[in-house]
Amino acid sequence: MSISPGTRLGAFEIVSLVGAGGMGEVYRARDTRLDRAVAIKVLPPAFAADASLRERFDREARAISSLNHPHVCSLFDVGHTDGVDFLVLEYLDGETLAERLARGALPLEQALRIATEIADALAAAHRAGVIHRDLKPANVMLTKAGAGSTSSSQAKLLDFGLAKPAAPVVATSGLSMLPTTPPGITAQGTILGTFQYMAPEQIEGLEADARTDVFAFGAVLFEMLTGRPAFEGKTRASLLGAILKDEPPRVSTVQPISPPALDRIVATCLAKDPDDRYQSARDLLRDLKWASSSEARSPAVAATDRSRRRYLPWLAASLATIGFIAASIMAVRHVREAPPAAEPIQFSVGPPPNATFATPPGGGTGLATQLAVSPDGRFVVFVGSSAAGYQLWLRPLGGLDARAIAGSEEGAFPFWSPDSRQIAFFAGGKLKKVSIAGGPPIVLCDALTGRGGTWNRDNVIVFAPSTGGTLQRVSGAGGIPQPASILDTQYGETSHRFPSFLPDGRHFLYSGTIGTCCPASKPARVRVGSLDSMDATTLLQVESSAAVASGHLLFNRDFTLMAQPFDATSMRFAGDAFPIAERVANEGSRYASFSVSPSGVLVYARGIGRPTMRLTWFDRSGRTLGTLGDPATYLGLSLSSDDKRVAVSVATSAPENRDIWILDAIRGTSTRFTFDPGDDNAPLWSPDDSRIVFQGNRDGSSTMRMKRVEGTTNEETVAAFGTSGAALPWDWSRDGRYVLFTRTQAFGGTADIWMLPFFGDRKPQPLVQSPATEVAPVFAPDGRWFAYQSNEIGSQSQVYVQPFPPTGGKFQVSKSGGTQPVWRQDGTELYFISPDSQLMAAPVELRGQFRADLPTALFRVGVVLQGANGRQFAITRDGRRFLVNLSQQQVTAIPLTVVVNWLAAVQK
Repeated sequence: MSISPGTRLGAFEIVSLVGAGGMGEVYRARDTRLDRAVAIKVLPPAFAADASLRERFDREARAISSLNHPHVCSLFDVGHTDGVDFLVLEYLDGETLAERLARGALPLEQALRIATEIADALAAAHRAGVIHRDLKPANVMLTKAGAGSTSSSQAKLLDFGLAKPAAPVVATSGLSMLPTTPPGITAQGTILGTFQYMAPEQIEGLEADARTDVFAFGAVLFEMLTGRPAFEGKTRASLLGAILKDEPPRVSTVQPISPPALDRIVATCLAKDPDDRYQSARDLLRDLKWASSSEARSPAVAATDRSRRRYLPWLAASLATIGFIAASIMAVRHVREAPPAAEPIQFSVGPPPNATFATPPGGGTGLATQLAVSPDGRFVVFVGSSAAGYQLWLRPLGGLDARAIAGSEEGAFPFWSPDSRQIAFFAGGKLKKVSIAGGPPIVLCDALTGRGGTWNRDNVIVFAPSTGGTLQRVSGAGGIPQPASILDTQYGETSHRFPSFLPDGRHFLYSGTIGTCCPASKPARVRVGSLDSMDATTLLQVESSAAVASGHLLFNRDFTLMAQPFDATSMRFAGDAFPIAERVANEGSRYASFSVSPSGVLVYARGIGRPTMRLTWFDRSGRTLGTLGDPATYLGLSLSSDDKRVAVSVATSAPENRDIWILDAIRGTSTRFTFDPGDDNAPLWSPDDSRIVFQGNRDGSSTMRMKRVEGTTNEETVAAFGTSGAALPWDWSRDGRYVLFTRTQAFGGTADIWMLPFFGDRKPQPLVQSPATEVAPVFAPDGRWFAYQSNEIGSQSQVYVQPFPPTGGKFQVSKSGGTQPVWRQDGTELYFISPDSQLMAAPVELRGQFRADLPTALFRVGVVLQGANGRQFAITRDGRRFLVNLSQQQVTAIPLTVVVNWLAAVQK
C-alpha cells in the first residue's frame, strides 16, 4: 500500500515516503495543527488483518508511549483513518547508524558518546518495563548534530516493533525485517541484519529479557568501534553458528588506541550466558561513562608507551653522552605506565523479597551470613532463608535481583570455581557443585558436615569435610578424596577448616582449631598448607577464617575486619594490620562473614552481636499473654511439669558463653544454674522436676550432664562423647527410665536419635539411625510412642511417630513440613512448627493403634530459631498456653556491604 503525497490521515498531511519494510511504510508528514514535521508509520490494511502483526503494532505504540527520554524517538499520537492504522512519531532529520557505519568505524570519542546515549535510552526503557529485542544500527538514528560531525551527538533509539514487557516470555520466531532495515540487506549471500545482533537465547527460542538488549548493544558497540560486525557469516546458518559459539576479537586488537576498559565492556555484553552479561543497562551505562573518562584512557597511553619502550635501550647506548637524559625519560615514562587507581565504589545488597540472609541448620553455630564473591567480582552467592527453606541464592552485583539456585536446598559454605562459572557447596553429607547457568547439582564426594572449601586453576578442590579432622583434596570432577593436611597434635589441633588458595594455586590458608566448641583451651591459628607437602606454617593466632587478595591477608579479629600487608611468595607479612570494617559477623565455628575477589571486590556481612530473643506467652488463638524474663539470647528451653519454672540456655559475656538459667514463671525472677566456662545447652527437666539434664562442653569435649535443682552445686557426668560431636537431650520419659537425645558425629552434622537408660549400666543405645537427619525426639505421655522430625524424604523435615521401642513401622503426621514436635500432656494433640512459622496442632489418638487427623494451624509464631540448640517452644499441661522463644531482631536482614576496589577505599 502506498499513500500519495497530500493525502490526509486525520490532521496529518503526507509529504513523502521515507522507507518501507515488512511492518509497513514510514512517511514524512506535516502536522496541520501545529505546523511541524512528523513521521507517520502506517500499518497496511492487509497486515492489520493478521492478529499477530496487529498485536506487534499495538505493542510498539504502548512501548514507546511509556517512554519519555531525549534519546528515544517520541510518540506523539496514535490514529485510525479509513481503515489505516498509524503512529505519529517525532521526525528525525539525519541518518541511521547503519548508514554511518557503511563509511567505516566512528571516531573513538563519537562512538563513546553515541554508545552512552543508546545505553541511557535502553536503561530508561528497561526501567519502564520495556525490552527492545531488535536493537541494531538501523534502529538508531543520528540527528544532524551527530551524523556528520564530532560535536555532541544526538542518538535516537527507534522502532520498538518487537518490544515486549519486561516479564519473561518466550521469544517469537519468524522475525521480519522492520521498516528501518537498509535496502539490500536481505540480498542473497549477505549477512542478515536482524539476526546479526540477536542474542544466543533469542536464536534458541528461549526467554528474552533486558540482558538480550545488552547483547545486541555489545554487537553494535563493537561495530561502531571497529567498523566491522562482531559476528559474520555468508549464510544464515553460519551467522547463527558464529553467534552461538564464536568470540569476536578484542577491540584493542583492531583499534589499539581504544581504552582497555572497552575490551571488558564489549566482552561482558557479548557473553553467551545471560547471567555473565551486565544484568542491567544502567550498570552498563555506568561502565561506559567511566570508559569515556580520562582515567580510563590513560592505560591506553601507557600501553603505547610500553610498545615504544623497547627502543629505549638502543637509544641509551647510541646517546651515551646524554644517558642521564634517557634515564630521565625512562623514569617519567615509568610513572606514566602506572594507571591511576580506580575510584572505589561502595553499596549495599539487600536480601531477596520474602527471604533473609541466613546460616542453614548444621551450617554453623552463629549468625554469620555465609557468602562468597566470584573470582571475577561479578556475582555473590549466599545462603538465604524463605518459606521454601534454606538454600543458595545467586546475586549479580551488577543487577537488582537474586535467584534461588535449584537443587541447593540446605546448602552451606559455598565457594567458587576459578572461572566463576560453578559453585561448590555442602548439603546432605555431600560436597556438590552446580553451574550458575543452570542444571542440577553434581555430587563430587562425601562430606559429612563441610566447613568450607577452595578451588584452584588446576581443578583441584581442597575442603574441610567435617567440623573435626583434617582437610582433604579432590578433583573438581569428583572422585575419592585424599588427605591434604595433618593435625598438629603437639599444639592440640582437632580441626582444620575454611581453606583458601593463595594466588599461586599451590599453597592455601586454613584455620587450625582446638576442641569442638567454645571456649577452646588454645586460640585457633591461620596456617599455610601446600598441595606439594603436608608441612604447614603458622601465620597468626586468630579465631577467624582468612583470605589473601591485593597483597594483603584479610581476617576478622573481635568482629573487626582487618587487612595486613602480606607477601604470598615469601609467606611473610610486610607491615602491620589495619582495620577495614567494623561489626563484621564472626561465628563460633571461626567463620568470618566476608569474601574478597582477586579483582578487588570485597563483600561482607555486618553483625549486631547476638540476636535478642524474648520468651513470649500466647493463647491458642495467637493472642499475646505476656513475656517471661528480660530480652536475652535464649537458645533452648524446657518447661517444668508444674508449669511454674523454665530452664533455658542463655548466651552471655564476650566472648560468648552459654549457661543454664532457671526462670520463675510465677514471680518473674531468674537464677543462674550452671557456672562452668564451657557452653551448656538444651536443658531438660526430670519428670519430678528435681534434676536437670543438659549438654555441656568441658575442655573441648561434649558431655551429657545432670545436676540437682536444690541442695548441691555438683554436676554428674551421665554420658561422655569426647570430640565426636554434640549430644543434645530432648525428652525424659514419664517413668524416669529413659532420656531421648540426638547425637551427631560432628557438631552440626546429620543427627540420629539415641536413648540413655537411667538404670543398669546406663549405656547409650541408638534408637533411629539413617543417612537422614533425625532430631527433636519426644515421648508420648503414655511412653508407648515417640515423635521426631526427619528429612528422610527430600530436604524438608517432616514429623513422624514410631512405637517405643521401635518395631519398624512409623506414621507421618505433618503434610507440608514440620519441626520440633511437642505432645499435649493428655495425649490428645501433637504440636509442631510448619515451614512458614505456623504453630500446627494435629489431633491424635494413642489408644490401641496410633491415629492422627490432619493438622490445623493455630497461629503464626514469627521468627523462631531452629532446634539446633534445643527446643524453642513449650506447652502448658492443659494445652491452652504456649511459651515461644521469639527473635526480636532479624539480624540476617542487614544488607551485605560491597566495596569495589576495596584497597583504594582504605587508602583514600
